[in-house]
Amino acid sequence: MKRLLLTAVMACAMLAVMAQDSYIVKTKNVKPADKPTAAATLADGTPAESESGEPQNFVTKNFKYRSMCDWTEGMKFMVIPEKYDLIVNTFRDAATGKEVGNGKLRHHIMIYKNRSVGADGRVHINFLCQDDSRAYYFELPNGSFEDYCYGKLGVPTLAYLDDVDKARELLVGQTLITRQPIFYIDTQYEGDGVEEVRIPENTEVIVRSIGVGTRKYPVKIIVENPQTGEEFFQNVVLSRTNNGMRDEELIMDNKKFVFLNSFEVLTGTEYVSRNFRDYIGKTIFTKYATEMESKGDGRMRTVKVPRLTEFVIDAIAPHSGSHFVTMTLTEAESRRIYTKEITFLNIEETGEIGIKKEDYFGYLFGLGEGKLRSSTPETRAAIRQGRVIIGMTEDEVELAMGEPDNVVQASNGRVDWIYKRTKKLLIVQFNKQRKVQGVKTQ
Repeated sequence: MKRLLLTAVMACAMLAVMAQDSYIVKTKNVKPADKPTAAATLADGTPAESESGEPQNFVTKNFKYRSMCDWTEGMKFMVIPEKYDLIVNTFRDAATGKEVGNGKLRHHIMIYKNRSVGADGRVHINFLCQDDSRAYYFELPNGSFEDYCYGKLGVPTLAYLDDVDKARELLVGQTLITRQPIFYIDTQYEGDGVEEVRIPENTEVIVRSIGVGTRKYPVKIIVENPQTGEEFFQNVVLSRTNNGMRDEELIMDNKKFVFLNSFEVLTGTEYVSRNFRDYIGKTIFTKYATEMESKGDGRMRTVKVPRLTEFVIDAIAPHSGSHFVTMTLTEAESRRIYTKEITFLNIEETGEIGIKKEDYFGYLFGLGEGKLRSSTPETRAAIRQGRVIIGMTEDEVELAMGEPDNVVQASNGRVDWIYKRTKKLLIVQFNKQRKVQGVKTQ
């Protein structure tokens, strides 16, 4: 009997450890055998997006803020103490009323149960610990429950795990674009040491794993640059549930920890309004390369537009008897006019066979600036005039001239883009670094 009881206890302990471990993720550069090294640690803090009246983006659509006033039984959190929390305890054992050290509960998963009032009149926020099956509570300071929960203070040490689970469901394996240059790699397998790394903006990355970060920034997103194999991460805030930060704290140095300030989602769809007028005059950008129509040499031409190209919507003309519309757009850099046939209906709503994902506005376009590549004033002027100059990148040439009619691999690593004109050929020559080294006609 004792052996059976011991076996059951060990099994429960193993399940608890497995549950914890599934939320603790590290970049692949650090291994269990690595010795702890002195390293920078993440500063406390990471922000959240402010509310706006714009159509929903990836975050506002999928990650709803839950005030403590609205918590429901079953919400999951993990105890992630910060330095201060190792001095001031957060929880009391419900059976004894005694304080329990945050270090002892570190990485334990707490399931929210309810709230109650103690004998002294103070409000208790009650939890069941998934790891040891014991009941704990957090006792609110003096003041009413409403004052506390509406102040966004929350329960110290607790990182909201439902955000982590939702992010895993939506993002693992998906493609993102980096939106700022500062990220991190782990330096300790059994610890919190990290090292800051610099990553070029607009780097295309793939989400490899997602785990728990900190209380303030609870979702740790590990991504890989498929070109180099390098992994790095960012701790981000999504719903802001229990992160304990006010909106005004999510600026300045903390701004990079807001999800949409670190990453752009290139998969999935945006919320799309059925009212076309909501979009007239709005700035949008392409999430993927796509074909559009544009007038050149006196005739309409099909042009392949690179991803992250920025436009302003000039007009939207519905088609009679169809859910498709013709959208007229002005490209931000060149001021060139384009048109695109698009539908604002969800693909499932159309009921048509052969509709491609890129035909759907919410899939192809993102709201806001494209944040393309940095370029010199001379290059921007050439793009606006439809000219090519020495030193342009392939993307800049596409913005100025459109997609080439032919691409030829020349000698010494050179690549020639060939554009057919009425009576001649325009040849743009790229060097090994894929920058323009010469332009000629023949």
